[in-house]
Amino acid sequence: MLIFLDTETTGLDAKDVMCSVAFVDDNTYGYSLVNEGKKISAEASSIHHITNEMIKEKQAFKKSSVYTYLQKHNTEDNILVAHNINFDLGILASTGFIWKGAIIDTLRVSKHLIQECDGFSLQFLRYELKLYRDEEKLQEQYGIKDALLAHNALSDALVTKLLLLYLKEMASEEEMQELSFKEVLLEKFSFGKHKGKYIEEVCINDSSYAQWLLGSDTDEDVKYSINYYLQGNE
Repeated sequence: MLIFLDTETTGLDAKDVMCSVAFVDDNTYGYSLVNEGKKISAEASSIHHITNEMIKEKQAFKKSSVYTYLQKHNTEDNILVAHNINFDLGILASTGFIWKGAIIDTLRVSKHLIQECDGFSLQFLRYELKLYRDEEKLQEQYGIKDALLAHNALSDALVTKLLLLYLKEMASEEEMQELSFKEVLLEKFSFGKHKGKYIEEVCINDSSYAQWLLGSDTDEDVKYSINYYLQGNE
């Protein structure tokens, strides 16, 4: 069974923790606000719109309905699907929950299968691939009446499901599992001062910037691509 997951956190640093989590499977869904003992930063609230007042009376993740569900289905027969899944796995691990099944990372799979895209964030792909056209139908299927909002855990889990359905036109679930562990050779930067430029070109003309990115907290596929092009130009 495929289980689509998304988490939201108290901030943007490595020390931040979960404040909401949601899943969607073939027939059901779940959503929980949780309190892991850390205040939500104003910056994080501005993204996912969860406030400290909203989680003040909530319990820890391990006492939530989503945790109960994940524990029940944490087997090798099930596949956890998320966009940038390493982030979500890390957040789950910080609570003591370790996923035992297979995984599919729709972020990395998208980079492999639709490299022509100018960006790969979930919300960019939502609009670039016109996934929003099928959102209302999917909401009706699950009986969800609330509007889909960017960076809401349940909304993002639903969009992740729509994205995987799109990607299944190009690869099987088994192939996507393999691609989730395979590094991607990117052609262009999708961020920063060289956004839209070829990575190989930047490695030649601005190698100091490329070297700086290697030492920063940058996407591992970007680092892989920089190393590839730098070695080719030595």
